[in-house]
Amino acid sequence: MVALLVVLLAAGCGGASAPTAGGTPAPPPAAGAPVPAVSGTPDNAEMTGIDLLFLSMMAGHTEQTLEIVRLVRDRLADTELRTLVAAIEVTEADELETARTWLAQAGRSARADDHAGHGTGPDQLARLRDASDADLDAVLIEVFCAHQQAAADLARAHLAAGNDERVRDLAQRVEQSRTAQVELMAARPAARG
Repeated sequence: MVALLVVLLAAGCGGASAPTAGGTPAPPPAAGAPVPAVSGTPDNAEMTGIDLLFLSMMAGHTEQTLEIVRLVRDRLADTELRTLVAAIEVTEADELETARTWLAQAGRSARADDHAGHGTGPDQLARLRDASDADLDAVLIEVFCAHQQAAADLARAHLAAGNDERVRDLAQRVEQSRTAQVELMAARPAARG
C-alpha cells in the first residue's frame, strides 16, 4: 500500500505556477488576456478558453474533494483507506493551488457555478455526513469512486481538447492519479462487502 501511495503522490503532485526566468512568479496579465506560454512549450502556445474552463472546473471539483475529505478523515475505520484519503488531500490541495494560480494569472477566478452538474451532489455529501461509523468506509468508497472517476473523465476530455501544455500536463497527472485512486478504493474490502 505504501508503494502505491508513493506512485499516487508522484502522479498527482508536481504542479506549480509558472515562474519567470528569474524564478519569481510572473505578474498577472490584464483581465481576459491569454496567459503567455512558458519556456518548454511552443512559442504560439497559450492558455485559451478551454484551458481556463478546465482549470476552473477542476478547481471546483477539487474543492469538493477536499470537503469530502474533511467530512470523513477522522471517522474512517480502515487505516489504509485513511492513509489514501490523507494522500489525496495533500495531492489535491497542491493541484488546487496550481489551478488557482494559473487562473489568477489569466485574470480569472474559479466560481462554484463553473462546477455545477459535474461533481458529487448534496445528497451524496449528506450520505457521508449521516453514515454510521460502521458504514462510513463503504459509503465513502462508493461516493469517492464516482467523484474521482468524474475527475478522471474530465481530465481525459481535456487531453483531447486542451491547448496549453502546462494544463495538458496537469490533466494527464489528474487522469492517472484519479484512475489509480478509483482502482485502489474499488479493491478495498469495504467496497466488496
